[in-house]
Amino acid sequence: MKRDELEKFQLKHLKQMLNHAYKNSEYYRNSFREAGVAPDDINNLSDLSLLPTIQKDNIRKDQEMKPPLGKMTAVPEDEVVYISVSSGSTGMPTASPFTSQDFEDFMDFEARLFYSSGMRKNDRYCHALNMSLFVGGPCVLGAQKIGALCIHAGTIPSERLLRIMMQFQPTITWTTPSYAWYLGETAEKQGIDVAHDTAINKIFVAGEPGGSIDATKRRIEQLWDADVYDYYGLSDIFGACAGECEEKSGLHFAEDHMIVEVLDLKTGEPVGENEEGEMVLTTIKKMARPMIRFRTGDIVSYENEKCACGRTHKRLMGICGRTDDMLIIKGVNVLPSSVEPVVRNNKKLSGEYRLVVDRVNHLDVLTIEIESTSDYKGDLKLLQSEVQRDLRAVLGITPKVIVYEDGTLPRETHKAKRIKDNRKNVWK
Repeated sequence: MKRDELEKFQLKHLKQMLNHAYKNSEYYRNSFREAGVAPDDINNLSDLSLLPTIQKDNIRKDQEMKPPLGKMTAVPEDEVVYISVSSGSTGMPTASPFTSQDFEDFMDFEARLFYSSGMRKNDRYCHALNMSLFVGGPCVLGAQKIGALCIHAGTIPSERLLRIMMQFQPTITWTTPSYAWYLGETAEKQGIDVAHDTAINKIFVAGEPGGSIDATKRRIEQLWDADVYDYYGLSDIFGACAGECEEKSGLHFAEDHMIVEVLDLKTGEPVGENEEGEMVLTTIKKMARPMIRFRTGDIVSYENEKCACGRTHKRLMGICGRTDDMLIIKGVNVLPSSVEPVVRNNKKLSGEYRLVVDRVNHLDVLTIEIESTSDYKGDLKLLQSEVQRDLRAVLGITPKVIVYEDGTLPRETHKAKRIKDNRKNVWK
């Protein structure tokens, strides 16, 4: 579809979505009124700037005030057939609801995305993403729409995953870039040559920035003798909503499902092609819970030029960084604010803490440094295990925990520095 036709299509569906949200969502109706704007005021795509933005914290607070789906939801609960749930790294885990049609649209785009990356009916696909509430879990159904033989592996121990790959000889898999690297090198140590002992010829990666980092991508491709394709998604909208085609020239966005804005970090004004800014997304078809001007926190650049593959949708040219202190560990978003309640609510701890990130064997390892109180006389190993268990319940991953004596960690007179990142070239 030509760009001008695509934008007419977007505007038509945007106006329908704004009316739907205003009529059926108490949250959006109130926020529009507070901003002094009505759906009829939006007559071209540039008018989007009249509408207020939302952030992850708005979603979390909305669902805390009206559990479980919040006032943003724009359909009755009996029309919701599926929910994905975020990791809860920014506080309470937040749900993303889908109607039956929303879910069909989601799977339709996953099939389109897989096809653009070269998947065909005669492929065997090993889905190695978390299947438990994670929005990437159902994406395997997109591969089934194509007709590929699908193996719902999920997140399992590397030894078992390698056995599955050797037994069933899948041609394509999907995981995080760091795990694809780790799995290839783990296989080497076990005497397995994944380039020859498995049939993997394509690897889809997401959840971390590595898929758009040339050095990381090349190393994974060398290990597996396979093509690597980078994907981008977020739980608040749907699975992978952008990905590389076989040209590998940026990630094609689902612009028939959402409008992409890239805004200057200081002025909030739209930036041009190949300029960096924060990505803001607006859904134009998802009925259960519209996302209107959702600030992703991802700093990106884009291109509109038609790709050599023939597709005309906007291409994401990689993620350059984050606007906040969010870390991505094993594909899970982690913020200091998610650690703080665990540390501050434990009376055996001083309340001071620090997140330390290292890269070990190409995997990101998170260590939480904490302090016991000055009068604590108990077993430090038991305290360490207790805090580790509590953090695992909140974060969805198991960090390493180190307990120091009170007064060990540095104190700041102004803003506390909660993250020590020992990695190099995380984003670029």
